[in-house]
Amino acid sequence: MPVTFARVVCVVSFAALMAGCGDDPPTLPTTPTLPSVTESFSGTLNINGAITHSFVSGSFGSVTSTLTAVTPDTAVLGMSLGTWNGISCNIILAADKSALNTTVTGVVSSVGNLCVRLYDVGSLTEPTSYEVRVVHP
Repeated sequence: MPVTFARVVCVVSFAALMAGCGDDPPTLPTTPTLPSVTESFSGTLNINGAITHSFVSGSFGSVTSTLTAVTPDTAVLGMSLGTWNGISCNIILAADKSALNTTVTGVVSSVGNLCVRLYDVGSLTEPTSYEVRVVHP
């Protein structure tokens, strides 16, 4: 049986491919880590009042809001995270007794408009200044 040129090319090509195979384990793809964005919002909350601050999540991941300053420092506020529809904040997570350094944490599954809302839970006796820090994807 004569050896044809096509058979020789196939055998040589197969041998070259097999020589390139090694004992290295396969490399699995990794999920990229996206940087977090930190935003700070501040203002003055009036008795029986509420203030909403909106922000945009650029990806999926963890979202935290932390009450970083409040005057007087013994004040207790309500703080919530939710979705922003352009008019109102649809509350998803709430901490109705947020004191200084209280954190509310949630997870966002996609790009979207979010909001943090601060509100009087009936404990304010005077206008109260605050600062809240939001960290999001």
